[in-house]
Amino acid sequence: MTRGRDTPAMSLPEIVQSALDGESVAARVGLGGDDLLLVTPTRTLVYRAEGLLSDEAVEEYPHDAEYVGVSEGRRKAKITLDYGLDGERTFSVPTKKLDKVLHPVLAGVFNARGITDPGETVKQTFRFSELTIVITSARLVRHIGAAVWDEEYDEYHYDDVTDLDFEEGSVATSVVITVGGRQERFKTPNDQARALREGLVSAVCAYHGVDDLDELRAATAGEADETDEDETDADEERRGTVSFGDGPDPLDTSGVDGDVESGGRNGTGENVAETAQAREQGRVAQTDDGDGGFGDSGFRSAGVVDDDAVVEELAELRKLVEAQNERLERQERTIQQLIEELRQGR
Repeated sequence: MTRGRDTPAMSLPEIVQSALDGESVAARVGLGGDDLLLVTPTRTLVYRAEGLLSDEAVEEYPHDAEYVGVSEGRRKAKITLDYGLDGERTFSVPTKKLDKVLHPVLAGVFNARGITDPGETVKQTFRFSELTIVITSARLVRHIGAAVWDEEYDEYHYDDVTDLDFEEGSVATSVVITVGGRQERFKTPNDQARALREGLVSAVCAYHGVDDLDELRAATAGEADETDEDETDADEERRGTVSFGDGPDPLDTSGVDGDVESGGRNGTGENVAETAQAREQGRVAQTDDGDGGFGDSGFRSAGVVDDDAVVEELAELRKLVEAQNERLERQERTIQQLIEELRQGR
C-alpha cells in the first residue's frame, strides 16, 4: 500500500485524475496488472485498466457507509458497503490483497462517520474470525459479529486507559484493557498476538507521552489520585449544602379530637394546651358574667361547668399532648438518622 503523498497525480491514468477532481489520495493499493484502488478522505476509487473484454473504468464508493462486510473466496474477495436506504454496493479484489485494501477503506469510513477525529491516524487493523480490532492513534475500536464493522461497535479512548495486560494461553492470548477502573477483555490468536500487543502498547504509550507500560501505570495512578481528591472535595461541598427544609409534617394523630388534631398538624404541642386554657378561660368568663353574655335576650346560661369535669378533661388533653410530643421526638430521631446515613453515602 502506498500513501497518497507518494503518488503524484501525473502518474495516475487520466480517467482517474478526472474522477479525483483535485481531491487528495490518502492511500493507493495495486490490485494486479494496472488495476488500482485509491482511497481519498471521502470515497474509495477502483480503477480497472483496459482489457480484452472491457474498457478502462473508474468506480466510486462513498465512505458514509453504515456497514462494511467481507466475503472471501480462494482467489477473489468481495467488500460490501451498505448505505442503508440507499442500498449496498460491492467490489472485488484479489484475496491476497484483502487486508491491504480493507485497512485504508475502514480508515475512510471511520473518518466519514465521525468515529475518528481530524488528525487521528488509523494505524492497524486486525481480523480474527468474527472479531475486528482497529488501533488508531487515539482509541481502540472493537467490533464483534459477521460484519467487519457496523454501528454496533465498542470504542476505548486512550484518555480512559490506565493499564494494559496480556495473558498468554496455549492457543490464544487474552488482551486486558483497564478503562475507567473496569477491565475489558478479548482474545487474539497467538500467531498475531505479538503484532497486536506491540501496536497497541506503542499507540497508548505515545498518546500518554510515556515510554512503556510501567510509566503509563505510574502516570495514570497519579492522575487517578488527583481525580479522587477533587471528587472528595466536591462531595463534601455538596453535603455541606444539603438542606431538608423544615422537615416533614408530624405523624398522624389518630384518636385525637378535632381541636387537638388541628394543633398537632401545625407542628406544636403548645397549641393544644393553649386551646385547653382558652376553653377554661371561656368557662370562667361565663361564670363571672351573671347573665352568661345573653343580656336581656331572655336566654340564660346552663351554669358553671363542674370543676371535676374540667380537671378531668385537662388531664386527658395533657396525656394527648405528651403522646404527641413523644411522636415528634421519635420522628426527629428518625430524621437525624436519615441525615447521618445520607452524609455517609448510604
